[in-house]
Amino acid sequence: MSNARNLADIVTGNFDVPLAALDNVPASNDASALSIGTLASARLPTGLGGLVSMQSFTGSLAVGTSYTWTKPAGVTKVRVYVVGGGGGSENVASNRIGTGGAGGLSIAIIDVSSISSATVTIGNGGAGANTTVRGGTGGTSSFGSYASATGGEGGLSTSSPYDGGRGGVGTTSVGGAVLSAFNQRGNGGQRGNGPNVQLSGPGSYFGGGGTGAHDVGTTASEFQHGEFGGGGGGSQWTMIVNGGAGVVYIEEYA
Repeated sequence: MSNARNLADIVTGNFDVPLAALDNVPASNDASALSIGTLASARLPTGLGGLVSMQSFTGSLAVGTSYTWTKPAGVTKVRVYVVGGGGGSENVASNRIGTGGAGGLSIAIIDVSSISSATVTIGNGGAGANTTVRGGTGGTSSFGSYASATGGEGGLSTSSPYDGGRGGVGTTSVGGAVLSAFNQRGNGGQRGNGPNVQLSGPGSYFGGGGTGAHDVGTTASEFQHGEFGGGGGGSQWTMIVNGGAGVVYIEEYA
């Protein structure tokens, strides 16, 4: 008879392996090495952990804010995704557009065994501009002092260097409770000019780039503004189009 077993068929909800489920096991308390022998019950090794819950924090469109993350019972580690606010675009009536850059990204695995709570800061979206100045830069988002990412730069269409905004950057370092980290620059914005030009803002890791539009006037629709750290979209008219507030997303592990 083969010693192979499907654990889903033999493990109880308490991670016990009853005798009736086994006919070839070692005379030990380790169910990881099925062989020949018997025992009353076997328990899987502890400490494997798993995803038990998730939380997400963001602002309202361009408005950043702060929250308090409280560790759920039994959680020992978290993986956090931190995205800075998106940059605002510059849109002027002379058919010139510079869309804002997306917020930077930082992903970190953090040991929270000795941490009960942390301040979550959501970077604001950069303010849009409809005169000859660069759109506003998005704010920095962070998870306590452990992980952070800067906001995207605003676009500039009417003077040198005539560019879409640069993306923000992740700024997390490994050390202390931070076990590992990955940092990435956000997507850059675009610059364009000419009749009927409309440019979308860049999306962040979570999407949310503002749409391009040809609307007349100075009031942009909510879809033109960035969301979730995305850059503001572009219009050939003198619209104020903001970048999106950042995001902090947390996966919680036992």
